[in-house]
Formats: sequence, structure tokens, C-alpha cells
Amino acid sequence: MPLFGNSFSPKKTPPRKWASLSNLHLMDRSTREMELGLEYGTPTMNLAGQSLKFENGQWVSESGSFLGDRRELQRLRKRNQQLEEENNLLRLKVDILLDMLSETTAESHLMEKELEELKQHSRKKK
Repeated sequence: MPLFGNSFSPKKTPPRKWASLSNLHLMDRSTREMELGLEYGTPTMNLAGQSLKFENGQWVSESGSFLGDRRELQRLRKRNQQLEEENNLLRLKVDILLDMLSETTAESHLMEKELEELKQHSRKKK
């Protein structure tokens, strides 16, 4: 029999009286916003000196001075379009070159086969 009692039988904790002692669920929305400051406003951020805010699912410039950026964006889109066209042209050229290579290889194999047949035929005649 242990001297100080059984250490593996802890006491039961009493059940809680309230799930939460907070009175937030008792207040209406406007009271909560006024009392607790729960209205945060629109999210904003500053990137490279440009202040942006999040509205209707998109980041929008607060100052509205995107003119320089819009010109740059148009220039980049035009350059992107040019590069895509050039890429498509180069892919077409590679496809044509691969077709030409396979055709030349096939012709080379046919010629080698014909040459071997001629050599065998000439050996038989001798």
C-alpha cells in the first residue's frame, strides 16, 4: 500500500458553467464595431513607392497615377506578343528542319540498302 496515495488517479475537473465569459455574442454588430474597433477598412500596402488598396477583389492604385505604369504595361504586352510570334516562327522552323532531316535520313538508308544490293549482285556475277 503506497504511503502517499495513488498518484495515477487524478481528481475530476468540475464542468464549466459557461462556454465563454465574453459578452461579444450579446452585442449587435454596430455596437461591437464601435466598442471594440472591429472595422478595419480596406487592406492597403505600399510597393516600390506605389500605394495600393484592395477593392472588389483587385489591387487598385490609391493615387490613380498609373499612367506611366500603363504605358510600360502596354510596351511589355507588345514586346511579349512579338516574342510569342518569334517563338512560334522558330518552332515552325525547327519542325521543318526535323522533317527535312528525317527525309534525308530515310533517303540515305534507302541508298545504302540499294548499294549493298548492287554489291551483292555484282559479287554473284563474278
